[in-house]
Amino acid sequence: MSYWLKYPTQKGLYGIFNDSFPPIMDGVTLTVENYVYWLMRLGKTPCVVTPWNPVKGEYPYDVMRFFSLPIQSRKPYRYGYPKLDPFIWSRLRKTDFSILHSHCPFSSGRLAVYVKKHQHIPLIGTFHSKYRSDLEHSFKHFPWAVPIIMKRILNFFNACDEVWIPQAYVEDTVREYGFKGKLTVVENGNDFASLIKGNPADYKLDARKRLGLPQDTLNLLFVGQHIWEKGIGVIVEALALIKDSVDFRMNFVGNGYAASEIQKIVTEKGLADKVIFNGVITERRRLSDYYAASDLFIFPSFYDNAPLVVREAAAMVTPSILLKGSTSAEVVDDGRNGFLVNKQPEEFARLISNLALDRQKVMRVGIEARNTLVRSWEDVVGEVNDRYETLINTTSRK
Repeated sequence: MSYWLKYPTQKGLYGIFNDSFPPIMDGVTLTVENYVYWLMRLGKTPCVVTPWNPVKGEYPYDVMRFFSLPIQSRKPYRYGYPKLDPFIWSRLRKTDFSILHSHCPFSSGRLAVYVKKHQHIPLIGTFHSKYRSDLEHSFKHFPWAVPIIMKRILNFFNACDEVWIPQAYVEDTVREYGFKGKLTVVENGNDFASLIKGNPADYKLDARKRLGLPQDTLNLLFVGQHIWEKGIGVIVEALALIKDSVDFRMNFVGNGYAASEIQKIVTEKGLADKVIFNGVITERRRLSDYYAASDLFIFPSFYDNAPLVVREAAAMVTPSILLKGSTSAEVVDDGRNGFLVNKQPEEFARLISNLALDRQKVMRVGIEARNTLVRSWEDVVGEVNDRYETLINTTSRK
């Protein structure tokens, strides 16, 4: 079959498994890309195992693909069907892995468990998302399927030698799902960590010039999937409340099943001249300019665990407005390195209006967000590699 870019031949590969991979871009994809890049810089040999995608790509490392079909309710995502792939099982058995790390409990995760059992090597699973919310949307017409799949997710994590979470407060969600084992906190990194040199205010001003954004207007930003679970409806309602009193521009970056409906509502509320939909931006330097050019990053989501976007915004000295009580907000001290509100459009509108009158406070909070929330991927993957080697050595001595 034609959907493997390369068949791994090296020994002692570090197997990185995930259901999303370029051209599909999300926070977990970005994590996988940075793991692989920095592991290679450390002299390791990674191999990514992921569902096949019709959009081809060339990579300086091995990518093993397996049969997949599109998820109609979550385009452009695809779901892997390894049981329909006659070759993936033997390829995995014949590939010499040293360690396995799955960033997803679904099809790629099941393959990782398969390799673990056949090669008797350690498997790490990272808990990245609130999977039940995803399933409830994808199977809204078949709700009986959700508990069945949730049981499979729990089985995956129970099969892992270690389970990692990106921040301590994610433990509540993992326990809610029924996992009783040990959890290890391994943070996510940030590839924007070292971009700003010199005065942050000057850098942000230059970013606005590069993007052609107004200098004095309050620039607002959302980056992520355009799905209702992210709270985008609250953003639009809040903007409608301040459209006549605050001079703002709102940039949306991303795509998702709700994108066209969101754009329609924006037009209906008379916001079309203040709101810009930029689609997916895959060029990282250009995306960093959107973060830097913004005054505030708005992310009213209960859906996310430890979103990379909040830390990416912080790296560019842009503080976030988050929901009180959300997992995303657990790293934020209100008014010090971010802002917290309840999930009511009126509260968002009031806060944005007040901050529009106090740009110096916004800058101070942005600088503190950068100081407290940002860690480089190089640093993170250095820690990851140490943990890998410890687990490999511990397993080999058994």
